[in-house]
Amino acid sequence: MKRLFFWLLASFLSLGALSLLLALVVVYFLLPQLPDPKSLRSFEFQVPLAIYARDGTLIGEFGEQKRIPVKLQQTPLLLRDAIVAAEDDRFYSHMGVDWLGILRAAGELVRTGEKRSGGSTITMQVARNFFLSREKTYLRKVTEILLAVEIERQLSKEEILELYINKVFLGQRAYGFGAAARVYYGNELRELNLAQLAMLAGLPKAPSRYNPVRDPGAAIARRGYVLERMLIDGKIGDEMYRKAMDEPVSARLHTREIDLDAGYAAEMARAWAVARYGVAAYSRGLKIETTLDPLMQEAANRSLRHHLVNYEQRHRYRGPEQHFLLGDEKVPQALNALVVQNEMGGLEPAVVIEVTEDGLTAVMGEGTEVALDKKFLRWAEGYWRSSAASGQAGFRVGDMIRLARGEKLEWELAQIPEVQGALISIDAADGAIRAVNGGFDFAQSKFNRVLQADRQPGSNFKPFLYTAALANGFTAASLINDAPLVFNDDTRDGGWRPQNYSGKFFGPTRLRVGLTKSRNLVSVRLLQAIGVNRTREFCLRFGFPPEKLPKNLSLALGSGAMTPMELITGYAVLANGGYRVEPHLVTKVLDQQNEVVWTGSYPLVPSGNVQQLNQGEAGGDKVETVDELADQSSVSPIDSDSQGGQLSVSSFPGETSYPLPVEAQRILPEAEVFLINSMLRDVIKKGTGRKAKRLGRNDLAGKTGTTNNQLDAWFSGYAAGVVTTAWVGFDKPRSLGKRETGARAALPIWIEYMEQALAGLPEQPLKQPADVVSARIRADTGQLADADEEQAIFEYFKVSDLEKLRSIETYQPEGESDRAEIF
Repeated sequence: MKRLFFWLLASFLSLGALSLLLALVVVYFLLPQLPDPKSLRSFEFQVPLAIYARDGTLIGEFGEQKRIPVKLQQTPLLLRDAIVAAEDDRFYSHMGVDWLGILRAAGELVRTGEKRSGGSTITMQVARNFFLSREKTYLRKVTEILLAVEIERQLSKEEILELYINKVFLGQRAYGFGAAARVYYGNELRELNLAQLAMLAGLPKAPSRYNPVRDPGAAIARRGYVLERMLIDGKIGDEMYRKAMDEPVSARLHTREIDLDAGYAAEMARAWAVARYGVAAYSRGLKIETTLDPLMQEAANRSLRHHLVNYEQRHRYRGPEQHFLLGDEKVPQALNALVVQNEMGGLEPAVVIEVTEDGLTAVMGEGTEVALDKKFLRWAEGYWRSSAASGQAGFRVGDMIRLARGEKLEWELAQIPEVQGALISIDAADGAIRAVNGGFDFAQSKFNRVLQADRQPGSNFKPFLYTAALANGFTAASLINDAPLVFNDDTRDGGWRPQNYSGKFFGPTRLRVGLTKSRNLVSVRLLQAIGVNRTREFCLRFGFPPEKLPKNLSLALGSGAMTPMELITGYAVLANGGYRVEPHLVTKVLDQQNEVVWTGSYPLVPSGNVQQLNQGEAGGDKVETVDELADQSSVSPIDSDSQGGQLSVSSFPGETSYPLPVEAQRILPEAEVFLINSMLRDVIKKGTGRKAKRLGRNDLAGKTGTTNNQLDAWFSGYAAGVVTTAWVGFDKPRSLGKRETGARAALPIWIEYMEQALAGLPEQPLKQPADVVSARIRADTGQLADADEEQAIFEYFKVSDLEKLRSIETYQPEGESDRAEIF
């Protein structure tokens, strides 16, 4: 007995010493290392990056965690009651740790062998979710308990519950009940009924197991437990309980609807945000406001896709995308096969269910049956004339095809284009991007051809050469001989022989005609006369990277590969009166509290210049050297201040691109801008851009572009301050086909888009500057005409050029016009 007493005493003392030691460890080691719960008051939840058009239309969302933070006052009382009933029914009475709850959970485990309620309180879950890892150790549990007690000491119950409601993971990448309501029911919390709220409240225990979409049975059982606890706690009555218990499962997955199809623009803004703020941009709830105009973007989508599909229909039908084996129940089996097929670029998938000599019938995903007769299959004649019964390759029952709406809104056969295209449209006044489409469909290809595709612009580059000529003593009436040229070139058999597209030669040609008709030989001789180095130096002021301007005569024909974004930067100068602007997409960044943390300020053309194209004096420092111009051209076309920055928990750096608004620098005098604009308007009126006359406007200006073997087709042009470039080609360059020039492949895209973009905008007349005059000249010589000259035409000149013109002698090249000059 005595020995037992001493053993018990020793055990008691040992236990006391161990408890004292544990207390010392807690006091001296754990407590000082605990994070400060007060930081939770300023905690910013991980919220996805959202990208918006200029009117607030959502165009993109990026981030792993879906979250919609809500204030406690915004949450339904029934939800709060359901959460407490399901997770911690003594939440309002304990001080962070519910010892009775722990004992009850242990008793349930012993009695039923099932862990129906846990020992962790809501406060302990907050401590774990915000501060601790998921490892299961005794030390972590002790730390969790200490943190819970400290949180209860410093925060109110309402603050703790609000943190829990916004933080807890509820499956399907939804964090917080606000996001879960949207993901599972497509509504806000205040719009949910009791059964739905109880379903959500049951998710924290095991989001995957009780997911109402994946396992409705398990979810109903868990919902029943939550409702039963609410009934026991007196939060709902018998009638509410029975009604909620009888509710069927109404949950299904809802993705946040993107309001505008602008994947390429959204990706550009995302890349901008990550470059500036790092990966933290994905989780801090940034809202990026862009310059994108929804109506113009929709027009860009329609026009590009429409004409890429039209291109395909001018060429070979490649055949069905895939084939499904259908039994007797053709329609149900076809519909089942279409479940996993997506629309792409407006082209709907359909499965052929009948083939006849006169056409075929196909069923679409929603069950609509479409009959296509010969009229809608003519471009795929080799297929519709064949059938499986004839033993020839052709359309068969089970083929998956694509359908598109024709101009009369009738369904017609289409195919996903192999050819690609791009369209970029900006505001000439400040470079704001109003529409951008880097390919047929962003889901098909993330490669943004506006920014990433370096392609030869061909004749689309000629306006800059001709502007250089006007700046170096040439006039629109200057004569250049359109005659054969041969350049010795060891890399080419027979040397380099530039030719006109028509293969013909036209002899002495005025500059205006040379640009209007896109005469290649005139351009080469013009560059030869100006000088390659002088022309390159001049062209750098438009923003072209120096490495993309060849140091040889091929520059005249647009051999230097560049992107549509780089090309449109140059055209903006011609459209806005001679000022250098920077194409840009992002205008403003807001944080979770809708506080502005960054505002862009970009060079702006002085008021009135874009519309009148000739107002104001030359401004800014004159740039004299290639190096200085190269420095100017190195500015990024998307963001002139793109260094990254790390986000803090509660704030973002409040920076701006420019400390003050800046006036765009004039890089061309108004007289030269007027002259090149008058020439580019003639391209539309009587040159390679004549198709655009159907728009019925007199202020259109632009230029086609076609490269050797029709590898690339371009059109760039502008009116009323809207500048647009369209490009068509294959990603792996190959010929677009015979006669697939800029006028045929790219110009129709530009026309259809500009018809919408210019709707409602008044025509802007080309006003003549004071130092530009018009004079009568002879069309064949470019000389001033006599007063009685009947065949004379009017031409514009700088006043300073008139005296030079009076001394011009008629240009008479030696020999016949079709005799080649060899260099």
